[in-house]
Amino acid sequence: MSAGPGTDLLGSPVRRTIVDTLANLPTGVDPESGAVIPHPGLRAQDLANRLGLHVTTVRFHLDQLVAAGLLRTSFQRRKEAGRPRKLYAIEQGSLGHVTSDQSYRMLTELLVETLSSGSDAMPNTPEEAGASWGRRHVLDGHVGLIGQQAARSPGRWLGKIGQMVDLLREWGYSPEVSTTNDGRTARVALHDCPFLPLAKDNTAVVCGIHRGLIRGVLEALGEDSTEVGLTPFVAPSLCIAALTTHSSFEHPTTLNHPPRQGDHP
Repeated sequence: MSAGPGTDLLGSPVRRTIVDTLANLPTGVDPESGAVIPHPGLRAQDLANRLGLHVTTVRFHLDQLVAAGLLRTSFQRRKEAGRPRKLYAIEQGSLGHVTSDQSYRMLTELLVETLSSGSDAMPNTPEEAGASWGRRHVLDGHVGLIGQQAARSPGRWLGKIGQMVDLLREWGYSPEVSTTNDGRTARVALHDCPFLPLAKDNTAVVCGIHRGLIRGVLEALGEDSTEVGLTPFVAPSLCIAALTTHSSFEHPTTLNHPPRQGDHP
C-alpha cells in the first residue's frame, strides 16, 4: 500500500503543527438542531502569529497543504470596507486518509519488528519492537539528537520530553505535556492515537508498542533510567503516559556555578 500525497507533507513539523492547529479549532453548536458548526478557519496571519513564524513562510506551507487536498480555503466578508479575508480550514475527511496511511506504514514496520527473532531466537514483544523502532528512527533521521547525556535538572529533563514530543508529532500523535513530582515526572496526554482502530481490539499489543516507542526515543536521547507507565483509554481517544526519570539531579548552584580551579570540594 503506497502512502498518500499528504503523508510526506506532514513529515514537516511546521506543516504538522499547522494541521494540528486547524484541526483543533473550537466548534459551535446550532441551538435548534444541535448540529456541530465547524470553525470557519484562520487567516495566514493568524497562524503566523500562533506559530511565531513569518507570514510568507506560513503561506508557503499552506499552499502545499491546500494543493494536497488537506486544507480548504474560503473567503469571509468584512463588516467594514475592504477585501474579503481568506481563511484556511481542514478539508473534511482529509485527515482520516493521511492518518490511515501513516499508521499502516508504521504498524507494518512494527509488526515485522515484533515477529523477527530476538537475541534468544524468540519473537520480540510489542514493547521491545516499539523501543527498537524508536531508537532506530532517532539514530537514522535526527543526527543532532544523538550523544546527549542524561538530564541533570528538571528543566533539562523537560527539554528531553519536548524533543520526544516533537518526534511523536511527526509520527501522527497529538501529545500534551504537564509535570509533577518536582519536575521528575512528565505526564504526556496522547491524543488521536494513530493505531486507534487496532487499539480497541488489541489494547495490550498497542499499549506495548506505545511504551516501547517512548522508551526507545528517550534511550536514544540519553535517558536510560526512565520509568514509563501508560494508562489506556482515559477518554475514547486519549491515553496518558507517565514518564519518571531516576537520574540524579544536581543542586542548582552546582549547575549554575561549576567549581573553579583551586576550589575545595
